[in-house]
Amino acid sequence: MQTSLHEQLTTVETAKKLGLSDDEYGQIKKILGRVPNFTELSIYSVMWSEHCSYKNSILWLKTLPKDGPHMLAKAGEENAGLVAIGNGLGCAFKIESHNHPSAIEPYQGAATGVGGINRDIFTMGARPIAQLNSLRFGNINSEKTRWLVKGVVKGIGDYGNAFGVPTVGGEVYFDDCYNINPLVNAMSAGIVEAGKTASAISYGTGNPVYIVGSATGKDGIHGATFASADITEDSAKDLPAVQVGDPFQEKLLLEASLEVIASGAVIGMQDMGAAGIICSTSEMSAKGKHGMVINLDKVPTRQANMQPFEILLSESQERMLVVVKKGREKEVEQIFDKWDLHCTIIGEVAEGNRLHFFMHGELVADVPAETLVLGGGAPVYKREYKEPAYIALCKNYDIGRIPIPKNLRDVADFLLTHPNICSRKWIYEQYDSMVGTVNMSTNKPSDAAIVNIKTTDMAIALTVDCNSRYVYAHPETGCAIAVAEAARNIICSGGEPSAITNCLNFGNPYNPEVYWQFVHAIKGMGKACTKFQTPVTGGNVSFYNQSSDEGPVFPTPTIGMLGILKNKADRMTLDFKKAGDIIFLIGESVNDIACSEYLYSYHCFKNSPPPYFDLDEEFNVQQFVKKLIRAKLLKSAHDVSDGGLYITLSESAMPGMLGFSIYTDSETRKDSFLFGEAQGRIVVTAGPEQEEVILKLAAENDIAISAIGEVTPGTVAVDEEDFGAIAEIKKKYNNALAGYLK
Repeated sequence: MQTSLHEQLTTVETAKKLGLSDDEYGQIKKILGRVPNFTELSIYSVMWSEHCSYKNSILWLKTLPKDGPHMLAKAGEENAGLVAIGNGLGCAFKIESHNHPSAIEPYQGAATGVGGINRDIFTMGARPIAQLNSLRFGNINSEKTRWLVKGVVKGIGDYGNAFGVPTVGGEVYFDDCYNINPLVNAMSAGIVEAGKTASAISYGTGNPVYIVGSATGKDGIHGATFASADITEDSAKDLPAVQVGDPFQEKLLLEASLEVIASGAVIGMQDMGAAGIICSTSEMSAKGKHGMVINLDKVPTRQANMQPFEILLSESQERMLVVVKKGREKEVEQIFDKWDLHCTIIGEVAEGNRLHFFMHGELVADVPAETLVLGGGAPVYKREYKEPAYIALCKNYDIGRIPIPKNLRDVADFLLTHPNICSRKWIYEQYDSMVGTVNMSTNKPSDAAIVNIKTTDMAIALTVDCNSRYVYAHPETGCAIAVAEAARNIICSGGEPSAITNCLNFGNPYNPEVYWQFVHAIKGMGKACTKFQTPVTGGNVSFYNQSSDEGPVFPTPTIGMLGILKNKADRMTLDFKKAGDIIFLIGESVNDIACSEYLYSYHCFKNSPPPYFDLDEEFNVQQFVKKLIRAKLLKSAHDVSDGGLYITLSESAMPGMLGFSIYTDSETRKDSFLFGEAQGRIVVTAGPEQEEVILKLAAENDIAISAIGEVTPGTVAVDEEDFGAIAEIKKKYNNALAGYLK
């Protein structure tokens, strides 16, 4: 063993500075049979960080359903989930967070989040065809929030637009709990032919190991460790932990990667995301039950005199690790040379299970691969948890204490212009939604984004959903609602829910109350996914979303759902089509304003339970609406969600500049009927000639339904009270967000 391995020997104090505990340092010494040097300890610090190891979450994640009728790659098996969609095609899709980087450098933090999630898709051999995002920010009246919004949106737009993949959907919420720690969750989906996928694996002694793409710099070093700690006043000093992206380089890497995979010369390929080279080498080696010998001095670098740990841990963007079949090196090199990309052999696959890293011929690290990864030697913890005190306050809520405003039209205008409800036009107009000509929803709006699968009769439906206020109020119910709403959006768009990916954003897992939120959210997700037969294909856990001043963010388990339209003719849109059409409300109408935007923001009442939700009723309503769509009985379908029935109707009216006239339910509070957010409800329209058959089918299927009014030429009325012209309503709705962000 060469002497350099024993240089820079570490202590428990070194370990603590790198985010490791006393016990973990002891485990590392036991694994190695000696004291680790600084490079080795740095390796374990990133690979055993929460961001990479899921050490505080994996026990509960394993309880989620992973099997389904369409699964091709289950959670944890590949870089992203893979689902069969028909016609010999698969859809790879995944969502991940880039919260901490975006909190201190919003432009690059968001941009590199987009780049990273797309690489996860095309390293599997799938061509990305659609992007979505879920964003959470603090108080919109704050100058810092406005700075963060503008930076994040520009970062997403600039990277995605240049990369050439349309942004087809998303969501944006504002709440004071995100003042310090915003959430930036990016989702991507791609299409691949069955049998033409690539795997993140390494095997075959002597096979060459390449690094391809961009040169390696000092950006992103210890980024995984940075993402596994609370945001503090000193976090801005961690700017080197934020990566810098280049979408044009990524576009070249996309084309080169797909071409080299198609050549058949590749054994395995993996994106260098969190933890960089050490992550890719260890995960691919552990999966293939082989080792590697890597020469770090062969890695192309952007900066001189980089230390071994810096090269290993750098999270520089637009890079891949590729293991190639020996003898086909020239073929692979020619492909990457054609695309003007670095393609350098940095080592080879070795027998055994150890990773040997050399620098100028000297051994600088020697670690067993499986001890760095999930299911190997990485620690697994079962944390204590307890119900937070605020839950009791939510349970004590009484609707009778909330006064009904005299002027409900004022409430309607308040909600239409609220930043959590108003049009996101200011944001989505900065994204290219039409590049690639696959987005079918730009001019025909629907609850989920409909993405065309060219040369087939099929399309896919994509959505991201989570009302974190519901999850905060009751994590199990709130997370189940997030899954149910995603399924509802797919159904209302004419699709069949297939599978989900998730991005689980929570505070510090060592806080028992935060961990209680996490555990119960997982339980709710599991129940709902089992009911809707939407297995979890993978995703991302993002803990430590909190600050020393503000505490944890609302628990935000973002659900990204994939749906399938086997026939594009089944597509359904949300917009009203013709004056005189009948408006139906499908689903149980209950006296409930709990947790609504109306209660939370208009009445400023912060502690209430989640809205009414019955999982079985929800499922039955969705199945009934699916039948109506397949039978061609409906002209529009739109789910009732944030802002309640009035906002749903307004959103359906605005695209075609039509209006509506409805009557409220005398057995329900008027504010509840208009602005309550009870779940499991869908607004549909149909021609008068279909009314009888729809009502008959509802009775046969035991589904609650009522005809509440009709579509009008352009005015809005509630119980014959004038609520204004749709042109004026649309103007307020469309311009509100831009007004906030001036």
